[in-house]
Amino acid sequence: MIAVLLAGGKGTRLAPFTISLPKPLMPVGNRPILEILIKQLKDAGVTKVVICVGYLESLIRSYFGDGSKFGVEIIYSSETEPLGTAGPMKLIESYLTDSFFFMNGDLFTDINLEEMFRFHKDNKAVATIGLTRRTVDIDFGVIKIDQTNEFTEWKEKPTLEYLVSMGIYVFEPAVLKYLPDGYFNVPDLIIKLHEAKESVKGYQYKGNWLDIGRLEDYQRACQQMEEIEKKSNG
Repeated sequence: MIAVLLAGGKGTRLAPFTISLPKPLMPVGNRPILEILIKQLKDAGVTKVVICVGYLESLIRSYFGDGSKFGVEIIYSSETEPLGTAGPMKLIESYLTDSFFFMNGDLFTDINLEEMFRFHKDNKAVATIGLTRRTVDIDFGVIKIDQTNEFTEWKEKPTLEYLVSMGIYVFEPAVLKYLPDGYFNVPDLIIKLHEAKESVKGYQYKGNWLDIGRLEDYQRACQQMEEIEKKSNG
């Protein structure tokens, strides 16, 4: 099984840390987040990982090498120009001949990737999106009015709940024919698949998920890893 990891971004939200260190090498506990993800993928049966690199890619290549010390084969794909989140797949089409994981390289989660992959295959989907629930607190009174500007509803500081993408996908090779050359993003690909009446499923996950590209999530991930390491050592 193969997995593609996006690791080329500049991580501007984590500046100044990412001025000299690419975001996928940001440590969570005593290991870079990308190493944690690669171990999870290996445990799920992945044997080959393609890392899409760009910003400070030499540091990522130097750390992971050919992947042998991590128990997987690692291949690198380098962008000469920005390709968005889906565009990098066009550069590695020759490797994507069977179902594959496609993931952001900055996720901290305990999702069971084997279960997600089984869900994808059982549902005969062309694409499966990993989903989790997030709430958004609105710090204002939210007002509704009708077409005549008459007041109809007041909700004081409501909390809204949404299903959000985890940045984890399982794709079939069939998605590749929907990719144009050049810059293209995953949301545009998913919409294109839906419009073409391809089967796109959502795999809902209720466990832990953090996007360490956000400073508050990165700090939380470090705290969680510290607790995990204390338990394992205690």
